[in-house]
Amino acid sequence: MAPFYEIVCKDLSWKVDQKLLNKMKEENKTELKRLDSQIEDAQQNQGETEVRDALLAKAEYLCRIGDKEPCLSAFRKAFEKTIALGHRLDVIFHLIRVGLFWGDNDLITRNIEKAREMIEEGGDWDRRNRLKVYQGLYCMFTRDFKAAANHFLDTVSTFTSYELMDYKTFVTYTVVISVVALDRNDLRNKVVKGAEILEVLHSLPEIRKYLFSLYNCQYKDFFLCLCELEPMLRNDRLLNVHYRYYVREIRILAYTQLLESYQSLTLQYMADAFGVRVEFIDKELSRFIAAGRLHCKIDKVGGIVETNRPDSKNYQYQATIKQGDILLNRVQKLSRVINI
Repeated sequence: MAPFYEIVCKDLSWKVDQKLLNKMKEENKTELKRLDSQIEDAQQNQGETEVRDALLAKAEYLCRIGDKEPCLSAFRKAFEKTIALGHRLDVIFHLIRVGLFWGDNDLITRNIEKAREMIEEGGDWDRRNRLKVYQGLYCMFTRDFKAAANHFLDTVSTFTSYELMDYKTFVTYTVVISVVALDRNDLRNKVVKGAEILEVLHSLPEIRKYLFSLYNCQYKDFFLCLCELEPMLRNDRLLNVHYRYYVREIRILAYTQLLESYQSLTLQYMADAFGVRVEFIDKELSRFIAAGRLHCKIDKVGGIVETNRPDSKNYQYQATIKQGDILLNRVQKLSRVINI
């Protein structure tokens, strides 16, 4: 893994162990020489299938040692030598995995689109379902949690993408993302009552408690579960960049769920419900109210939180008026330009 070792040392400002690096480079050089000789032998003495397999073996080795550009080039050569649609899709899946590892959005989106087009041409059922898992992972990586949850839930009963993760990890992602992305009815129908998910949750007690504590309005337990979940999010390759956003949004969801049940309630009641101090809940609510994320107001003198549910029709009316004004201004500017 000499190429990847050099990248890591550079990114983390580590001192390079030159002896170790030279040893890895020598091993990489020897293996690549062997793989090149296999490709040459296949081209001269064997058929197209053997040539493709030899090119794939080299591409996979370059992928394992972290040599990105030569790896992509080798996969493209293998793709050109591949005729069967299923095998061509497997190469595309390889490229998407490389993109996910390096965080290369352009590489991922181009190959997901290409895979979608090829599947529409006649891809099989298994690869169609695998593509949904890849799409879900990419949506999760780009913070489109709603789309990610839908893709994951579509493949819960048909999951076969073990090259990406095991089934427990997949169910963990599905539950964690669905909790923040789905409304309460969809969460109940697709997750809380989902037979495949419930079966796996027996071996994931922390995730099970996290899901059911929020669904059953056990907010104190939910906050404790969230504290245990946060390190997992922070240490996850795909969710690390979103963990602050996720924790904030799930807290807003929990506060909203409690407030929707009452016209008013005391700060002390909310603090007791979530297992925190009054000062903490006061500060939290104030911040989210000021940002327009919670529809309520705090009577600090009386120690009461009063909800003021937004009128959706009035909001739509005001938004239409505002957009109409913007459109009229643009039309007037355009008319002045045309007259000139």
